[in-house]
Amino acid sequence: IKKFDEYIQPHIKAGLEMLINKFSAGLVGFGLSLFAVKVVGPLVAWLTDVMGHGVDFLISNHLIPIANLFIEPAKILFLNNAINQGILSPLGIQQVSENGKSLLFLLEANPGPGLGILIAFMLFGKGSAKATAPGAILIQFVGGIHEIYFPYVMMKPALFFAVMAGGVSGTLTNNLLGSGLAAPASPGSIIAITGMASGKSAGCFANVLCVWAGIAVAAIVSFLVAAFILKRDKSMIDDSAFENAKVGVATDKAVSKGQDSVSNIVTDRVDFSAIKHIIFACDAGMGSSAMGASILRNKVKKAGLGQDVTNVAIANLKAGFDTIVVTQEELAPRAATMAPDAHRYSVANFLNSPRYDEIISNLMNTDEAVSEPIIADDLVSREEIDLNQIDEVVFAHDGLHIGSSTMGKETLQAIFSRHDVKIPISDVEFIGLGAFNAKNIMIVTKEEFTTVAKQKAPNAQHLSVESLITTPEYINMVNRMNK
Repeated sequence: IKKFDEYIQPHIKAGLEMLINKFSAGLVGFGLSLFAVKVVGPLVAWLTDVMGHGVDFLISNHLIPIANLFIEPAKILFLNNAINQGILSPLGIQQVSENGKSLLFLLEANPGPGLGILIAFMLFGKGSAKATAPGAILIQFVGGIHEIYFPYVMMKPALFFAVMAGGVSGTLTNNLLGSGLAAPASPGSIIAITGMASGKSAGCFANVLCVWAGIAVAAIVSFLVAAFILKRDKSMIDDSAFENAKVGVATDKAVSKGQDSVSNIVTDRVDFSAIKHIIFACDAGMGSSAMGASILRNKVKKAGLGQDVTNVAIANLKAGFDTIVVTQEELAPRAATMAPDAHRYSVANFLNSPRYDEIISNLMNTDEAVSEPIIADDLVSREEIDLNQIDEVVFAHDGLHIGSSTMGKETLQAIFSRHDVKIPISDVEFIGLGAFNAKNIMIVTKEEFTTVAKQKAPNAQHLSVESLITTPEYINMVNRMNK
């Protein structure tokens, strides 16, 4: 739909925008739905059936451990959900209905390979990778967040062989012992796995011991291979390599979710003396953001600073000029939309980012410190706009926000009518703002679009509002005009 709009927008006649947008959205959606039902659905069903028969063949011939040669690398490339939820879980549920448990639930969830990698780095690693490995072990093995060990593998690709060997060994052990889970274990924590292995249908405590044996074997084999690779490695892996690996993992995760990769460039200088709050935002507002908030909260406390540090789901993010927002890099664009006025930091990993020390340093030195670009820094102060000097008000919008712009215009017209203000009001797309590039024109936009409007009409006066409909600034301007 976005690509269609980009193509068709320049050809739409004035006044037909809403009609074209509404009908095109429905027609494009109908076409895509038809394509999904007639083409994508059967194709996915066929591929699932083929792969299902492949898994059945591996199981019947006791070759299922070979699957880990593909699953372990796929996990690190964030393809695990497609494999686990699309193939293994449906087949596993079918096996549970027949046997009470399934080995397939352990293929991807087994924490052993990652545990072995982290123990090897704890003993034989270098720099920050060695220092952060103990904490990562707790998060990965108990917390079930497997992605914590991905950067350790990405910084030295030879370690793919370690996780593959661990995965194959663990699955082979589980296959020989006949162990399995009664349902998918999510997250892949030892606690969740134990719970899913201890059911009566799965075999109770005997099955738990077999599952633990599979995890232990996977961890030992992965550790031995990783230790061999790390001890033979004569090159010094510095901290920059580890940080680059974490950035690479964050980029891969963003791509796997259909998002753009995000740079971590900071340019503007801002005053940190007004900062009162620090908010960590992630997808769910739990897990990694809570741990990141805890880490920075301790740093803030040790530094004797008074800012409160909390964590929220990014969907509930609300922050202003007095707030620092910390997100993972793949969520930075969304944070910029949800909190355009906040001072935003993006990190590759909530658990051990060097940017935390940068934040503390900036807060302790409350003169001017470096932060990420803030759109609001370049806006004209609302108090500077005097309606006595304005001959026309223009609501600017893009092709997707015509409705809110029209409602905002009607709201301001009603206010002007009640107070007998005779200033004409119109609305225009950004592409036509060049005709309104004058000091006696006031251009009204939502906060996220003001920078674009200023580029199109730099000489006009710009009013940036959070909502074109409910903002109190309209009545405030009228009151200032009548003073």
